Amino acid sequence: MVAAAVHARIDSARIRSVEGMGFAAARKGPTLEATVALTAEAVGRLPEPPDGPIVAEGGEFYEEPAERVGLSFQPEFKYVESIGERETVQAAHHAAYAARELLL
Repeated sequence: MVAAAVHARIDSARIRSVEGMGFAAARKGPTLEATVALTAEAVGRLPEPPDGPIVAEGGEFYEEPAERVGLSFQPEFKYVESIGERETVQAAHHAAYAARELLL
């Protein structure tokens, strides 16, 4: 598995700037615990800690409630709510896929 974290400045409809990216990889199977740990590692590898919430799609964490997943993240965690957040999650997906291809 490969995770990418994207630290971006956004508005409600788009990404304004990308401040940095963090990556992590693991050979463990895709379980909730492994996915949360891998994501936390990628976030920890950002050049600067995020000043806003960590945002993901519900499917990334097996549709677990954001409150449960959020226990592993600081400052806070939530699922996608705006177009700008969705664009940022898509950027992270593309980055993770590209990194995975480089590792193969």
